[in-house]
Amino acid sequence: MNFSALDWAILGPALIAGLLVLLTHVPLGTQVLDRGIVFIDLAIAQIAGLGVIAADALGLPEGGLYVQLAAIVAALLGALLLTWTERKVPEHQEALIGVMFILAACGGILLLANNPHGGEHLQDLLVGQILWVNSTQLFWLGGLSAFILLALWQGWVQKLGRFGFYGIFALAVTASVQLVGVYLVFSSLIIPALATRKLSGFSRYRKAYLIGVTGYAAGLSLSAVLDLPSGAVIVWTLAACGLAAATLGKKQSQT
Repeated sequence: MNFSALDWAILGPALIAGLLVLLTHVPLGTQVLDRGIVFIDLAIAQIAGLGVIAADALGLPEGGLYVQLAAIVAALLGALLLTWTERKVPEHQEALIGVMFILAACGGILLLANNPHGGEHLQDLLVGQILWVNSTQLFWLGGLSAFILLALWQGWVQKLGRFGFYGIFALAVTASVQLVGVYLVFSSLIIPALATRKLSGFSRYRKAYLIGVTGYAAGLSLSAVLDLPSGAVIVWTLAACGLAAATLGKKQSQT
């Protein structure tokens, strides 16, 4: 174990990125769970990632404005398609979300087939590079997170109907997937929401945020000390925190 690796200069920005992701993903995750469309985050995240891969295939500068626009456009197109399928065949929505995920994932593989660094790009998309976030990315994510929270609490999303939810979801996922990866996006959305599914109102959000913050902090610390991939470790610590919170909540309800 290397406790000297607990360096705030490295772990601090990563933790801030995780907290910004949780700000929007906790309330969105509860809605996803309540709507019964659990895999929408994987599908939208993969579609946004496909936009990034397509931009890279076109030779656009990595991490530049046009790459961000490509990811946003791809995600919003995915949101439009999901809005249409929910209106036309709502009983098959979850299955269609799964099909979209598979198509986007395979599309990314095909675009990277002749790229000598394709494996690295694919791994970055899935696991993320949370330890390498910079201040520009944090400011961008912070501003977008503030807008998304405002839209949720002011009811702007509901006023736009079906597309309101899918559209705001697409924006949130697009911003986070390039920083923390597809796996952490899914975990940040679903695990806190699932662990607090029997609660409601402010108490649910408070406990869900606590699970998320503890999971990210513990995961980053363990990954640094044990020299393991941060994204994968955080997924496991989030799951452990969620399981512990759900078990404790069940025991308290029985007493």
